[in-house]
Amino acid sequence: MNFEILRKKMVQDQIVARGVSDRRVIDAMLKIPRHIFVQEAFAAQAYNDKALPIGEKQTISQPYIVALMTEKLGLTGTEKVLEIGTGSGYQTAVLATLADRVYSAERIRPLALNARKCLDSLKLFNVQLRINDREGSPVGWEEEAPFDAIIVTAGAPEVPAVLVDQLARGGRLVIPVGSDSEQQLITIIKNEEGELLRESSIACRFVPLIGNQGWQI
Repeated sequence: MNFEILRKKMVQDQIVARGVSDRRVIDAMLKIPRHIFVQEAFAAQAYNDKALPIGEKQTISQPYIVALMTEKLGLTGTEKVLEIGTGSGYQTAVLATLADRVYSAERIRPLALNARKCLDSLKLFNVQLRINDREGSPVGWEEEAPFDAIIVTAGAPEVPAVLVDQLARGGRLVIPVGSDSEQQLITIIKNEEGELLRESSIACRFVPLIGNQGWQI
């Protein structure tokens, strides 16, 4: 299959056509080969407009959601970014292409290890991964805070206060918030005075954020 042609069509039909206009985000989506981040059996579907299973009862988000959430972070190339939920590593790869440094935390070890292999194959060495697979693992990455941008790729019942605390002034936090079956995409903007602005976007559906300040198993 010609994955490059499929990738260009994905970006044009699913991302640009739906209003994503940040040229840097568009270029990153054109560059990153989404098919290497899915199971081989799903490679032919990698550029379709849908989420796909990646094992361990987890999914890779549909391309439009990845692009939209990334655009809402407003990355310029100098940022230090925190990602909660490495998953397949696809969103991580997009972030690594657009930011200076990415810190990504994942609770499922096999997913994190596979993501690392994919990221290394693309020579994206500005990503530091951490596996939080033990009960009581810390939320976020406090010792590396503050972060210029934080993205959460799992649905939470509310915006975790600990992540807001780890957000730098002038930073943005993008997270799906709602029930365990449907959420709304929320952007928290912390201004230079430390005040918070909350913006709501589209309805969405993510796997649940598990653990402290998320859903309990």
